[in-house]
Amino acid sequence: MSDEHDHEPRTEPKPQAEPEPHTEPVPHGEPGDAARDADAPVAPQPSGRQRLLAGLWPPRASRAQLTVAVLLFVLGLGLAIQVNTTSDNGGPLRGARQEDLVRILTEVDNRTQRLEDEKRGLETQRSELQSSSDQAAEALKQTRQKEQQLGILAGTVAAEGPGITLTISDPDGGVAADSLLDTLQELRAAGAEAIQINQVRVVADTYFTDGAGGVLIDGRQVSQPYVFKVIGNPQDLEPALNIPGGVVQTLEKEQATAEVVRSQKIVVDALRPLEQPDYARSSSR
Repeated sequence: MSDEHDHEPRTEPKPQAEPEPHTEPVPHGEPGDAARDADAPVAPQPSGRQRLLAGLWPPRASRAQLTVAVLLFVLGLGLAIQVNTTSDNGGPLRGARQEDLVRILTEVDNRTQRLEDEKRGLETQRSELQSSSDQAAEALKQTRQKEQQLGILAGTVAAEGPGITLTISDPDGGVAADSLLDTLQELRAAGAEAIQINQVRVVADTYFTDGAGGVLIDGRQVSQPYVFKVIGNPQDLEPALNIPGGVVQTLEKEQATAEVVRSQKIVVDALRPLEQPDYARSSSR
């Protein structure tokens, strides 16, 4: 009996249905509510300009933004000061006349042309050395030409060619050694190739000093008038001395006079003794 009860099939209990959610009835408005809502005043919408002002004012800047603003202000102030300073410092050419500026520009163009000519000459020499059938003879020829050029630069040989003669008269003795040095540097910058002052040959290591009796050049006493014999392109040399604020105007401020004369043949015949170096010797390399 008990076994029969044990083998009876078991049935699962049916799940109970979940209760439906309770919904509150939606209240219906009274008939007069819609009319009252239509009559109620509507708040005006802000315009785009008002929204922009509201976003910008009052300013809400962070510390980083304030730092950047200060840096930009300082940078702008510095640039303004720099521009103002540059405008005030126009240099000696600020009040120059048009013809003076044209002459200076021509001088610069002539210097450029002179450098271009020298470049072409060096390129021609290189081509001749490379293409010459007798390179040894060509090298010897160019070596002799180079020796002649170096002798002119060293002041050991005489030279002649076109150039100018600059005569500086200084009866009051107001011209000092630095004024003559400035004149020499201006002539060199204009392309002077050989220079002689009175009876002193000017070379690369020439120096000027003031002495008790006047100006000394390389330790030799010279007296006024100071006569510069200069070999070079006269069209470059003369304008270089007459630029605004240049050599001629500076000498006139010192109560001296400067006279420039062009010539197609200037002879520089003052020589310097050939000095043998104490330690340097020629090398085959």
